[in-house]
Amino acid sequence: MNNGFHWNKWTRKTHHWGAIVILIPIMIIIGSGILLQVKKEIDWIQPPTLKGIIKNNPSISFDEILSIAKTVSEIKINSWADIDRLDVRINKGLVKVRSKNNWEVQIDTQTGKVLQVAYRRSDIIESIHDGSWFHDKAKLWIFLPTGLILLILWLTGVYMVVLPYTVKWKRNRKS
Repeated sequence: MNNGFHWNKWTRKTHHWGAIVILIPIMIIIGSGILLQVKKEIDWIQPPTLKGIIKNNPSISFDEILSIAKTVSEIKINSWADIDRLDVRINKGLVKVRSKNNWEVQIDTQTGKVLQVAYRRSDIIESIHDGSWFHDKAKLWIFLPTGLILLILWLTGVYMVVLPYTVKWKRNRKS
């Protein structure tokens, strides 16, 4: 009997224990990934992008955008420091103002009219998906290793599926 390394035993144990180790993080990644796949279809996740008056050049300034955003109570904007980002959609005639509290206001770039105010969950779901929502280090110390272990599970799984066919092929070749 050979007391050396047993590749079949190692791949099965690695596959088994690796799956147990990454069970919770991979469930979080898959669940949040499914939500991110349908974010444009479900308004609860990401508010739909409306259309304003479409012209080549916006007629409102950044100062006006800030002033308009300040008038929307839910978004809680008092200064530029409260804004996470501006998403200017020239081809839709609007600018999305995203606050740091995950609220979004869509403003017509021609009239300055508020088209929509809604809570945006897609950014939170994305941070859950990559692990940064839990802690900055969780992304690198839990979710990255989970991805690497998942790669190893895939490789060992492929090996376990292919192995019986290669054994059968070798047997048929000998006879």
